[in-house]
Amino acid sequence: MTQVQFVVVAPKDDGIRLDRWFGRHYPTLKNGMLQRLLRAKNIRVNRLKASANQRLSAGDEIRVPPLEVSLPAGNKQAVSPADAAFIRSLVIYQDNELIVLNKPAGLAVQGGSKTARHIDGMLEALRFESDERPRLVHRLDKETSGVLVVARTAAAAAKLTKAFATRTAHKVYWAVVVGRPKPAAGRIDAPLSKVPGPGGGEQMGVDFEQGRRAVTLYRTADSLGKKVSWLELSPLTGRTHQLRVHCRVLNTPILGDYKYDSDQENILPDGQAKMHLHARFLSVPHPNKGTLEVEAPLPPHMRETFDFFGFDEGKAGDPHDFFTKEC
Repeated sequence: MTQVQFVVVAPKDDGIRLDRWFGRHYPTLKNGMLQRLLRAKNIRVNRLKASANQRLSAGDEIRVPPLEVSLPAGNKQAVSPADAAFIRSLVIYQDNELIVLNKPAGLAVQGGSKTARHIDGMLEALRFESDERPRLVHRLDKETSGVLVVARTAAAAAKLTKAFATRTAHKVYWAVVVGRPKPAAGRIDAPLSKVPGPGGGEQMGVDFEQGRRAVTLYRTADSLGKKVSWLELSPLTGRTHQLRVHCRVLNTPILGDYKYDSDQENILPDGQAKMHLHARFLSVPHPNKGTLEVEAPLPPHMRETFDFFGFDEGKAGDPHDFFTKEC
C-alpha cells in the first residue's frame, strides 16, 4: 500500500475532470471507491474539498490517500538493481503499448500492510525509454502464477482496463487438483460472497442468496486415476478467488491451496506444495488494433509436478474453444 501522496497536475492534464484524471493515472481504482474517498474528504485539490466533476489546472496539487492501486506515471520509485533485473526477466512480450509478464507464484501484484516487495513497486524498472511509468490493469492472486499485463501509456491503460472489466479479455488457467471431477468437463454456476473462514477471518464461499454470480467453464486435460487431475479453467466472470472456490465445488481442490482445503493430503514426494494455479493463456483486444494472444510457460513447481505425474502439455485443448460459450 502506498503512502499519502501530493501529486502535481501536469500540463498535459490541464482542464481534465478529477474523476477522469484518476481514470487516466489510477485505472484500477473503481469509481465507487473514488466517490467514497471524495465524500470522506480523503482526496483533496489544493488542500480543499474536491468533487469528481471539477476541472483541474496544471500545477494543482492533488492529495492522494494510500491506495492499493498503481502509482501515477510520473511518480518515480527507486528499484534496486537486483529487483530491476528480476522483473525484466519476467517479460514475455512487449511493444509500445503494453508489457506482458509471467508472474511467479508467491509474489504479490500490489502492496499491503505486510507486503513490501511486489510487482507494482518494481514497475519503474520497466519504463525503458518511455516517458510514462507502466501501470497495472488487472491482478492475479499472490500465489497464482502466469500472464499479467501492464500498460505502458495512460491511453493503453484505459482501453485494457475496459477490456478486463467488460470481459472482452479471455483467460484460460491451468490447475492441478486433488481428485478427479465428475463430469470430466462442464460449467460451474455458483454465486460467491465473503463468508467466515475457519480461522476466524474471511474467505470467499458459495452464497445462493446474496452472492454475486460466478461462472467457470472447465475440462479435464489429464488425470492419474482418481488421485490427481490437470484441469483447464476459463472464468466467464471475475470474482475474487473464483477458480479456487469453484474447484472446491467440484470436490477437487487445487493442489497447494490450503486456504480452501486446510486438511489437504500431501501427494507430492517433497511434502507441502505451492498452489498449482497458473494463468496460462490470455486473449485481449490490443490498444492499437487487432487481438493480442499470449501464453506463459509453467512455473518451476508446476513443471516438476507435471513431470512427476506424467502430464503431457500436448494434451491441452484449444483455448479458443472456451470463448464461444456465453455466460
